[in-house]
Amino acid sequence: MAVHFFHTSDWHLGQFFYHHSRQYEHQQFLAWLIQQIQEKQPHALLIAGDIFDVINPASSAQKQLYQFLADAHEAAPHMQTLMIAGNHDSGYRIEQVEPLLEKYNAKAVGLIHWKDDQTLDIDRLLTPIFDAEHNIVAWCLTLPFLRPAEITGFNEQTQDSQSAIEYLHQQLIKEAKARKTPEQALILMSHAHLLGAEESDSERPIIIGHQEALSTQLFGDDIDYVALGHLHKPQQIQKPNIRYSGAPIPLSFSETQYKHQVVDVHLDPTAPPDQQFQFEPLIIPRSINLHRLTGELQEIFQKIQQLATGEITDIEQRDYVDIEYFSLTPPPLDLRQQIEQALPANRYRLVRIVRKMLQQEGDQLIESKIDLEPPTPEKLFQQLWQNMGYTPDTEVERDFLLLLEEAQNIETPHAEG
Repeated sequence: MAVHFFHTSDWHLGQFFYHHSRQYEHQQFLAWLIQQIQEKQPHALLIAGDIFDVINPASSAQKQLYQFLADAHEAAPHMQTLMIAGNHDSGYRIEQVEPLLEKYNAKAVGLIHWKDDQTLDIDRLLTPIFDAEHNIVAWCLTLPFLRPAEITGFNEQTQDSQSAIEYLHQQLIKEAKARKTPEQALILMSHAHLLGAEESDSERPIIIGHQEALSTQLFGDDIDYVALGHLHKPQQIQKPNIRYSGAPIPLSFSETQYKHQVVDVHLDPTAPPDQQFQFEPLIIPRSINLHRLTGELQEIFQKIQQLATGEITDIEQRDYVDIEYFSLTPPPLDLRQQIEQALPANRYRLVRIVRKMLQQEGDQLIESKIDLEPPTPEKLFQQLWQNMGYTPDTEVERDFLLLLEEAQNIETPHAEG
């Protein structure tokens, strides 16, 4: 029996990009995705985490998700939508609306649940996928982002994060194999960082030296497809059937060259080995462009003159411009004003100007960078650690980042204006 599904992740609904809302860009993506669902009628839509950008998303971001689920259900009533929490999501929040999700043939897994006897609640993590005739065509193993506090200390197999992660995968795969029939596929959806994967600079740095990155050996040969979320670049890890779908829009200027996509997957365990797995990347149209202009100041102004012209009335629909310029001398005091005046009127949003100083040392020019962006907590911690006279310590830095991650995921009242 063949199963047909879409794999997507890292929507980051509600994101602000240099204080600019991405709501228009997300709405364009979601409208495009509805068209794909209407046209191709998959059995399931898998959303592999980081649905929202923050754990307390604005009401507008939540409305965007739930309106999409309603529209998707109308476009393909038999399609199941399965989603998991990522490290940006609140697992509690996305599970709270379960009665609403059921109306749209959707399910969210935000947390690892344990029974009173300290055994894993496997039923919540294993979901059958049905075809239009309600036959089970696949089983989906749903693993949200695994925080140590939620998976360790429950039994002898969960004394530390690594053993707990191995235990979870072993138990889930064992039970899934027991439930499936030979013609049914096994799909694992996870929000995790795998060894060998390529990162961008917009992903939250919670891993030091890849100590917490997972190995593909966890999946064995029993899983027909691994649908991953967390890293924003579309990529396969070691095998074509272990894939990150990537984010649907560029979440930083380092992601402008990514081919943002939804992965359209067909699986048939009964087919010959070389025909069991087929996928097609559905390339997502980019509604807003990101322009990074680099060079000496004179070159910057020349590149500005080459930009497209024509006013765009709605500010949310204007392109972003990021400038990194080289200079031997300090910039003029009114540089930003000069650049804004040079940019075509009402067409672009200038989000950042960074000066890369050039210093003369003999016959060579040495580059140093002055970034006016505020320092991150990680950089402040590193500076303080060094100022206290300590040498860099990866264990200490890793502990700090884990504490930071926990602090960022403490739910606090959210006031909306």
